[in-house]
Amino acid sequence: MKPRQAAILLGFLGVLALLVALHLATGDTRGGLHWPESGAVARLRLPRLAIAGMVGAALGVAGVLLQALLRNPLASPDLLGVTSGAGLGVTVVVFAGSLASGHLSAHPAAQTLGALAGAGLTLGSILAWTHRRGGIDVVSLVLVGVIVGMTCSGLTLLLHHMLPDQGFSARAWFLGSLNENHPAWLLWGSGAMLGLCVTGAILTAPEIDAACLAEDEARSVGVRLPRLRMVLFGASGVLSTLAVVLAGPIGFVGLIVPHAVRLVLGPRHRPLLAGSALAGAATVIAADAFVTALPLGHGRLPIGVVMAIVGGPVFLVLLRSTLRRASL
Repeated sequence: MKPRQAAILLGFLGVLALLVALHLATGDTRGGLHWPESGAVARLRLPRLAIAGMVGAALGVAGVLLQALLRNPLASPDLLGVTSGAGLGVTVVVFAGSLASGHLSAHPAAQTLGALAGAGLTLGSILAWTHRRGGIDVVSLVLVGVIVGMTCSGLTLLLHHMLPDQGFSARAWFLGSLNENHPAWLLWGSGAMLGLCVTGAILTAPEIDAACLAEDEARSVGVRLPRLRMVLFGASGVLSTLAVVLAGPIGFVGLIVPHAVRLVLGPRHRPLLAGSALAGAATVIAADAFVTALPLGHGRLPIGVVMAIVGGPVFLVLLRSTLRRASL
């Protein structure tokens, strides 16, 4: 890693540390910024902070891996259909609960397990349809991911229509919001899986760099493309699942963050992966600190709404900058 890239990564780390402090200082009932008066209050805010950091890092790294896998800078975790599959799982849990007990609310742990099962089944079905000769067919991956996602979305809307409240009980999850009521085993397991995937991706970065060349050139330097594509698909799928289970659908992070970091650090994947993990975590933590401090008077604004409003214009600015650099 070049000294300039190392300095930029340290800068990202410093910004992330400042945002962590900002996040801990928000959310006080008195309004404004106030450092927690006791350790108990700080410990209550730490799970939400940890979830925000894990979700952002997972989406940022998943975006990098998918863009390398598909050789498409517009690829994002949404293409895998994981969000739609997890949403269908949550809806099935709520629907089953309404049939069994008449209640339209499901326990957060039950919703978590439903989202995890839905996302896992979606990934498994996509893998089954796109697995060819020991590897992943990248052309079929996009088509199958979009079709499976649309099918899951259609089934979700059908179940919503059949619920007495028209799906209002699951609305918060579908808008993308951080939920600090997740069980401890899920948080610890997610942290371990995130660390494993990010570390493995950084160690595999030289192979990913070579795989971005023409296929013949990649094979000539010893890259086993079928195996590498399988690894990239698996890691990006696990990271996307982790993010959507913890926070629901949060768009644009997996698309914008890799673009922004690539403009600063360049295309080499080792600094790009590390930078995207840090920048993704910083993005979601900053967004959550904003919605926590925003005095709406009737609850917190879902973070998915903020990312959708801000993400579109930011991506257009980044895309214009990329096109300008390419034309020089």
